[in-house]
Amino acid sequence: MELAGWIKDLSFWVIHWAQTPYGGLALFVLAFCESSFFPIPPDALLIPLCMANPPASLWYAVLCSLGSVLGGIFGYGLGRIGGRPLLERWVSVERIQLVQRHYQRWDVWAVAVAGFTPIPYKVFTISAGVFLLDFIRFVIASILSRSARFFLVAGLFYFFGPTINKFISRYFNILSIIFIVLLILGFWLIKVSSKRAMRNP
Repeated sequence: MELAGWIKDLSFWVIHWAQTPYGGLALFVLAFCESSFFPIPPDALLIPLCMANPPASLWYAVLCSLGSVLGGIFGYGLGRIGGRPLLERWVSVERIQLVQRHYQRWDVWAVAVAGFTPIPYKVFTISAGVFLLDFIRFVIASILSRSARFFLVAGLFYFFGPTINKFISRYFNILSIIFIVLLILGFWLIKVSSKRAMRNP
C-alpha cells in the first residue's frame, strides 16, 4: 500500500508539468531519467501533453524517444563504468541474476522487450553495460522499442485526437488506476521472476 501511494503521488507530480510552459522539456528530461534511475515512465506526461495539443503529438513522441534512448545510453555507460558493484547498490542480486539470464538467452532482444512493456527499463539499460552487451545493437534495440511505444501512443492522439480525448476525459480516474496498477505490476513481475530464477538456476 505504501508503494502504491508513493508511486501515485509521484505520478501526479509528473503529470502537473503538462499544465506548465515547460511540458516538452520536462518530457525529455523525464524520459532521460526514467531510462537510468527514475521510477515513473514518461507515458505519464506524454499522454496529458498529447491530450492538450494533439497536432503536436508526434513531436512529443520524438522528444520522448530521444530522451529515453539517450537516457538508456547514459544508463549503459553507468553500468559499463561502475560495473556490478554499482548495479548491486540499486538492484537486488536476484534481479541481477534474472536479467543476466535474460541476456544470455535473448541478448539485446531482452532490451527491446523491456523497452516496450511496463517492465522497469532502467534495470536493463544499466545491466546491459555491466554485462557488456554490444553497444551498437543495444542502441538499435532501444531506438526501435522505445520509438514504437511512444509513437504508438502519440499516433492515437494525432490521428484520433477528439475521440481519444473524449474517452480519456470520461474515464480518466479509471485509467489512472490502471496505469498505476500496470506500473506496480512491472516491478512485481521482476520480483516474482527473480525468485523463480533463484529456485531454478
